[in-house]
Amino acid sequence: MDVIQAPKPEPRIISYELSDYEWHDNRLCSVLLGALLPQTMLLADRGYDADWTRELARQQGARANIPPKRNRKDPICFSPSLYRACNLIERFFNKIKQCRRGVTRYDKLAANYLAFIKLASIRIWLRADESAA
Repeated sequence: MDVIQAPKPEPRIISYELSDYEWHDNRLCSVLLGALLPQTMLLADRGYDADWTRELARQQGARANIPPKRNRKDPICFSPSLYRACNLIERFFNKIKQCRRGVTRYDKLAANYLAFIKLASIRIWLRADESAA
C-alpha cells in the first residue's frame, strides 16, 4: 500500500492506493502524486528516487525530498532533517497493524481491504483529535 500524507497542520493521509503484490511501488507513483497540493513537500523512501518522480512533483508545484539511491550518478538536494518526518507514516502503519484484520488481510477483495484501512485511519484520527481536545 502506498500513501501520501499531508504533514501540515496536522498529519493526515490524503491519498491511498493499493498495489498488487508483484508490483513495484513506482507503478502507483503517478496516481498518488496527482493528489499533491501545491507548495507541499513530498517525502518518500529510496524506492521512489527517479528523475521522473521528482519532475512530476515539480509539475504539481511540490518539492521532493527523497534520499538518493546509492547508484545515483548526479547529486541531488536532500535534507535528512526534513526526511525525519517520514516516521509519522511509519507510526501510522504500526497503529494500523494493531488491528489484526489489517495485518493478516482476511479480505479477498482489494476494495474491501482498502475500505478497512480507511475505517482504521478514521479511528486513528478520531483518537488523535480526542486526545488533543
